[in-house]
Amino acid sequence: MYNPQLDTFLCVAESGSFNKAAEKLFISPPAVIKQINLLEESLNLQLFVRTHRGLVLTEAGKSLFQDVKYIIQYCKDSVTRARNAMQESTDVIRIGTSPMTPAQVLVDLWPKLQAYCPNIKFQLIPFDNTPENAREILANLGQNIDVVAGIFDRTMLTLRQCAGLELSREPICCAVSVHHRLAQKEKLTVQDLYGENLMLMRRNWSHYVDLLRDDLWKNHPQIHIVDFNFYDVAVFNQCENNNCVLMAVENWRYVHPLLKIMPVDWGYSIPFGLLHSPQPSSTVKQFLRAVEKTLKA
Repeated sequence: MYNPQLDTFLCVAESGSFNKAAEKLFISPPAVIKQINLLEESLNLQLFVRTHRGLVLTEAGKSLFQDVKYIIQYCKDSVTRARNAMQESTDVIRIGTSPMTPAQVLVDLWPKLQAYCPNIKFQLIPFDNTPENAREILANLGQNIDVVAGIFDRTMLTLRQCAGLELSREPICCAVSVHHRLAQKEKLTVQDLYGENLMLMRRNWSHYVDLLRDDLWKNHPQIHIVDFNFYDVAVFNQCENNNCVLMAVENWRYVHPLLKIMPVDWGYSIPFGLLHSPQPSSTVKQFLRAVEKTLKA
């Protein structure tokens, strides 16, 4: 289904040397080198720079490294889907999960959901949270992944060409380094943020975040707003490394071990729920109805 040399590339990139990769792959170093050379030749790209200290990814290599796990997983899932198609039952809900889109809320609901849809099975599909993956997965829900849990609003649904079932309204919180002066508090006031760099997603990403942004800009100019374009682990690292404050929700409490997420008394919240295809399959429709019944019960 895919070029198996991608597996070798991934192993080499993570290992940092041909010898270490060869040990993990149980093949000889020359065989590893040959596969990488063939891959570079077929792609017409240089993926590594060979230095006396080891291997360093080129910019092209870094780009491929960001996508290759998803490519491999996508192809494996394609085979899984084909095998499922041969079985009598196709009632499987494939739930995408990443640090930013944890599936724990559905794991917690699952025992109750089975009372309404006992024929449906549950399959977790992990993916890397990159801008490219987000666009691809959300625009094609129902093909590889059926449902993703996360925060959203109508603006985001329109942008990503998907639909959403709201489960709750999550308070907009703030994350800070455990070493930050505010980390000793259990709840923040808006005034606590005076003099701080507050990282907010760029304007027009979410109506709810823009309401908060406008309020702070108008009534609390003592807070310095720093824009960014995409939620990923790098943003959490930036928050911790630069001692900033990051807009977050409680569901992200396990994304970064050195960040503490705390509620703020500003009273703003954002919808949290299940993202799915605008034309869901009959199985997904049954699943979504079961979720609604479970929540009402």
